[in-house]
Amino acid sequence: MGDVAKDLTAGTVGGAAQLIVGHPFDTIKVKLQSQPAALPGQPLKYSGAMDAVRQTIATEGPRGLYKGMGAPLATVAAFNAVLFTARGQMEALLRSEPGAPLTVDQQIVAGAGAGVAVSFLACPTELIKCRLQAQSALADSGSAAVAVKYGGPMDVGRHVLRSEGGVRGLFKGLVPTMAREIPGNAAMFGVYEALKQYLAGGPDTSNLGRGSLIIAGGLAGASFWMTVYPTDVVKSVIQVDDYKNPKYCGSIDAFRKIMASEGVKGLYKGFGPAMARSVPANAACFLAYEVTRSSLG
Repeated sequence: MGDVAKDLTAGTVGGAAQLIVGHPFDTIKVKLQSQPAALPGQPLKYSGAMDAVRQTIATEGPRGLYKGMGAPLATVAAFNAVLFTARGQMEALLRSEPGAPLTVDQQIVAGAGAGVAVSFLACPTELIKCRLQAQSALADSGSAAVAVKYGGPMDVGRHVLRSEGGVRGLFKGLVPTMAREIPGNAAMFGVYEALKQYLAGGPDTSNLGRGSLIIAGGLAGASFWMTVYPTDVVKSVIQVDDYKNPKYCGSIDAFRKIMASEGVKGLYKGFGPAMARSVPANAACFLAYEVTRSSLG
């Protein structure tokens, strides 16, 4: 198998592992990010992550934690195939000679390049996922945005294509998506390589055990969200915003309004679930990727 085919296969397996482990955490993150501000004298719909979990299970059952999984599941092969393949091709361009290990700085550049490529697939996938995850959190807001009830991922896609500007509507939030994916993946792959080299005691990381890969992958995933979390909040509120009566006119406007109404705290809504998700989900992703890639030769 060529390197591209190996990266495609290993990236797909890694993405599936990441999704299965991490999606419930992601659902709670989006619910907390997208819940409307409380009216004067009224409490928020969710008082915190555990309350969101309890309410979700009580009203929707355990399946509610996997709402919106259809969209990323349908595209997980393409998403992670693009991410890891783009990273692999960037690595090939940056190597001084075939087979030479990359420095941490070179892995940062490779991660940023992969982030550019994957943003164009991530944006419509995230929009569909966020719409499905957020609609129960918005149910009590009185917003016109919840007049539309989605039956599933395909229903969201049909509605956006028909009523929100066609294909362009699926790329709502592309700017904050890129602002998340480019620095986020640069940090993640850079930290991953730095930790692997530290645990291996040098640039040759080929003999690292699975425990070391789990540690490196988990902490690398945490670095992604620590780097770009406020950008993810901006992306989520823009993607679930009402098309006909938008609250935000762009990323900068969304940032300013969140800061004005909720302060810095508003940019970190759902941060706990995101961090709780990032470590096990990315540990599973990188481990599955590395094991699959190694088995392919």
